[in-house]
Amino acid sequence: MAGLYLHIPFCKQACHYCDFHFSTSMGLKSRLVEALVQEMALRHAYLGPEATLNTIYFGGGTPSLLTAAELDTLFTAVHRYFRVAPDAEITLEANPDDLTPDNVRLLAASPINRLSIGLQSFHEPHLRLMNRAHSAEESGAAVRRAQEAGFENISVDLIYGVPAPDHGIWEQDMAAAFALQVPHLSCYALTVEPDTVFGRQLKKGKFPAVPDEFVARQFELLLLEMTRHGYQQYEISNFCRPGRESRHNSAYWRGVPYLGLGPSAHSFNGHSRQYTVANNPQYVAAVLDRGEVPATVEHLSARDQANEYLMTSLRTAQGCNLTHLRDVLGVDLQQEKPAYLRQLQQTGLAQLQNNQLRLTDAGKLLADHITLELFQGE
Repeated sequence: MAGLYLHIPFCKQACHYCDFHFSTSMGLKSRLVEALVQEMALRHAYLGPEATLNTIYFGGGTPSLLTAAELDTLFTAVHRYFRVAPDAEITLEANPDDLTPDNVRLLAASPINRLSIGLQSFHEPHLRLMNRAHSAEESGAAVRRAQEAGFENISVDLIYGVPAPDHGIWEQDMAAAFALQVPHLSCYALTVEPDTVFGRQLKKGKFPAVPDEFVARQFELLLLEMTRHGYQQYEISNFCRPGRESRHNSAYWRGVPYLGLGPSAHSFNGHSRQYTVANNPQYVAAVLDRGEVPATVEHLSARDQANEYLMTSLRTAQGCNLTHLRDVLGVDLQQEKPAYLRQLQQTGLAQLQNNQLRLTDAGKLLADHITLELFQGE
């Protein structure tokens, strides 16, 4: 089984925290859809002749800006060039302001069977701070509208660690999300990247740096409330009702091959990664005018593959299987890092049982640091 990702690099406006590739100019949208179809023709063999798509994911950017005709064009091409599983999970990321009654009806009539809705907050001042295009009222209304149209498989995004005097706003955001009764929640700590509005404001002293302790406490509150409301944490930022994991994202963390289409999209086939240029005009010109995909290929050494597995597996509830790491990927952490493994266990940051290394709740706060410590050099 394999996955297909389509990057739709357009947004109505730029969120102040976002460093993903997108454009607020829609001038190239129709040409870019043509280019995505052409890229399918050029790269359909990437996953191998026997590959079946188990998941399809429209990400961005804002895929909910696609028209019904554009979606139909893309789905027609997908079925022309790929074998698609009958029960494939087909996800579209959507902003609440795009989920109008008419658009929701169109999406419900399409092959899309899962929505990932970027609410981020139910607190109006925080939405304005982040420069979101929707209002707090639209946050809940969009989800309910999708549910009424027949969408049951819905994920909601929330952001915590936003500057605030206390944790009250975050607690209210969580309560509002739980009231919607969706099966999946993705909750991310606000990360201030240098090349964003927040990053530039922080450098100028116009955006307050949020203390690590504040963010950590909100993560702890998140874990407590998720457990209390019957959600399982199956990855550091992702929570679901039992059995309702995102199949697409779970495949990423398990190292399942996937093909990424569109500018800035990544692809992975187990032995190499491919990165497409993050520039809409360059991408469209290369694909449509020259019949080539402007991408960089990175071949993964055995150590690279081991590090990939470490990075992804430690983020999940299952953790890292040290036997797989040793026997399949050639890295024996118990021989190479015995002292650090003992330290992780003694300090309560990780548990090691049956050769399965799992981070504790305390360890999840330091996941990036722990992973770097375990990484293998050449």
